[in-house]
Amino acid sequence: MRVVIQRSKESKVTINGKVHGKINYGYVLLVGFTDGDNEKIIDKMIDKIINLRIFEDENGKMNKSILDVNGSILSISQFTLYANCKEGRRPSFTEALNQEDASKLYDIFNQKLSNFIKVETGIFREDMKVEIYNDGPVTIILDSNDIFKNK
Repeated sequence: MRVVIQRSKESKVTINGKVHGKINYGYVLLVGFTDGDNEKIIDKMIDKIINLRIFEDENGKMNKSILDVNGSILSISQFTLYANCKEGRRPSFTEALNQEDASKLYDIFNQKLSNFIKVETGIFREDMKVEIYNDGPVTIILDSNDIFKNK
C-alpha cells in the first residue's frame, strides 16, 4: 500500500462538474494498493497516518498530528502510485492491485479511517479533478513495504 500525504489548507475533488468531497485543514491522501495488501496493512497505515506529527506546534516545529489539530482528510484512490517507469517511456501498472480488490480495500480503508477522523472521498475509477492547496508545502510518501516489511 502506498499513500502520498499532502498537508492541506483546503482541498476538494470534483467529479462531473460537481464537488464530491471538500476539506479545509488537514490531509489529502493519494492511496494505491498492490498484491498482498490486506486489512492488517490498512490498520498499520491508518495508525501511522493519524499519528504522524507533521503539523506545527506553537514553536513552529512539526510536532502535532492531524488528530491534535482537529484536521480532516480528503482520500483519493490512485492506482498510478504503482507506476513502473524502469523500462521505456510508457509506465506499466502491473504492480497495481486489480480494480475489484483495490476498490474493496479502498472502501475498507476509508471506513476504518473515518472511525478516527472526518473523511471525504473521491469515487473509485472516476475521472476526478483534485485541487490541493498544499500547506508548507509538506508532502510525505508512505510505502507499507518499506515501513512494515520487517514487522
